[in-house]
Amino acid sequence: MKTIVISLGGSIIVPGEIQVEFLKKFKEFILKFLKKNYRFIIVTGGGSVARNYIKAASEITKISDDDKDWLGIHATRINAHLIITIFRKEAYPIVLDSPLKKIDGKECRLFIASGWRPGWSSDYDAVLLADRFKADKIINASNIDYAYDKDISKYKDAKPIKKITWAKYRKIIGSKWTPGMRVPFDPVASKMAQKLKISVIITRGTDLENLKNILENKKFKGTVITCCT
Repeated sequence: MKTIVISLGGSIIVPGEIQVEFLKKFKEFILKFLKKNYRFIIVTGGGSVARNYIKAASEITKISDDDKDWLGIHATRINAHLIITIFRKEAYPIVLDSPLKKIDGKECRLFIASGWRPGWSSDYDAVLLADRFKADKIINASNIDYAYDKDISKYKDAKPIKKITWAKYRKIIGSKWTPGMRVPFDPVASKMAQKLKISVIITRGTDLENLKNILENKKFKGTVITCCT
């Protein structure tokens, strides 16, 4: 059985409105690979839902980073409940709101997970779950094709990265986590992935044909972050 962790970005679940058409296709995609003896752990991000709540609260009163994180965590959980509802017949019936949560039914081949605690994004939970389930790979499915060597929203000369070590990637993004920060894979998760020697593929999650190529070990578009070159 091939075990895959997908960190499903909130940016492609709810970029503004819930992406119903994409989610229909994503469901069909996952069901197809479940029949091929794959196991999936899908970890949902908070995306615009989290940022909207954080923005609203911040405009009313001064809030701590802890509160910002908790708003983000609850956003990941509503997104997780959306996904688990879509896969009601196939998925383990309880959202893994902790990567350490006890599971009754390890034979299940589809688990849905959410954010856990303040101090990091759901990327960190994806790393812990990959370690727990001995996953073959983590796919960070977001709204970008590649990670870049600079912030692409600020620098026109930013170049896409096809392969990079964790050490070099962490120099680009820094080491500090701030709630709602926009990085392909968060600093705390990156540090843990490096420690556990887990590789991550950053890619556009809505390109299901490319996602298929990743799962089948074919040529694909995306950034591979690994412990060594």
